[in-house]
Amino acid sequence: MAEFLSTPLGILAIIVAQCLAVTAFVMISLLFLVYGDRKIWAAVQMRRGPNIVGAFGLLQSVADALKYVVKEVVTPAGADKPVFFLAPMTSFVLAMIAWAVIPFNDGWVLADLNVAILYVFAVSSLEVYGVIMGGWASNSKYAFLGGLRSAAQMVSYEVSIGLIIIGVIISTGSMSFGDIVRAQDGDYGFFSWYWLPHLPMVALFFVSALAETNRPPFDLPEAESELVAGYQVEYSSTPFLLFMAGEYIAIFLMCALTSLLFFGGWLSPIPGLPDGALWMVGKMAFFFFIFAMVKAVTPRYRYDQLMRIGWKVFLPLSLGWVVIVAFLAQYGAFGGAYARWM
Repeated sequence: MAEFLSTPLGILAIIVAQCLAVTAFVMISLLFLVYGDRKIWAAVQMRRGPNIVGAFGLLQSVADALKYVVKEVVTPAGADKPVFFLAPMTSFVLAMIAWAVIPFNDGWVLADLNVAILYVFAVSSLEVYGVIMGGWASNSKYAFLGGLRSAAQMVSYEVSIGLIIIGVIISTGSMSFGDIVRAQDGDYGFFSWYWLPHLPMVALFFVSALAETNRPPFDLPEAESELVAGYQVEYSSTPFLLFMAGEYIAIFLMCALTSLLFFGGWLSPIPGLPDGALWMVGKMAFFFFIFAMVKAVTPRYRYDQLMRIGWKVFLPLSLGWVVIVAFLAQYGAFGGAYARWM
């Protein structure tokens, strides 16, 4: 067996098995994320939520997915069919392949790239094309305007996210997620993580992640309160499911990035307790809970307010923070908290 695994065919089998393992984790997590999302909203609004299909409604997400799969796919008469069906596939596939560089433990990563942050940023920036393609190919003015509105929103907040991440890169001296987590491994556990030296940017990163993934109060691309939704208004059945699955996968990815960049990834918060993948998954689940609570308790912003915050508030603050961190790292301020590479 060991000899087979060292052959090109065996190496290919290992890579395929690893890809399937990551895909299975993300897709199974997706079912419980949707379930948890709906249960949290229901608890805030003092109602039951999913409680019929399966024990405590645990199989409701599976039933909803099956419903989407077996429904008829309705295509608008004037739609550009190849692009119309390529758009949801693009959104879903790009959301999935970003997980190739996300480590769950030390060495537990599909592709340990030394430029992993660049890879994630490049893939996430391409996701906007799925939205634009979906809006344009639907041959509907409402869908097209929704696609343009979504594209402007996603591009605007990617700028802030990128500048915030640059501050973490300056402190670490590396763009590898493994190096970023190891740089946070200190004697003080929870207080050695990057959330403390980069505290002002944690809130900005979280809000930018909400806007980047179209989550409330910034879900203006879908705008559930509007009569005509947005770029996916002409979609039904499986194509619509792919759009929504891609969105939830992107949300879970942002939870993983928050854990890796600011909260120690797989590191234990208490010195002496063993590190491991359970810490990483637990942190991701906690941040998803915060995402769900924000949706349940905040009102929706107007679109002009959303864009003004992104360009006039977040962009100057994140750019200024890059300059501040560069000076603090250069001169070793606060005992080298901003220059872990030293």
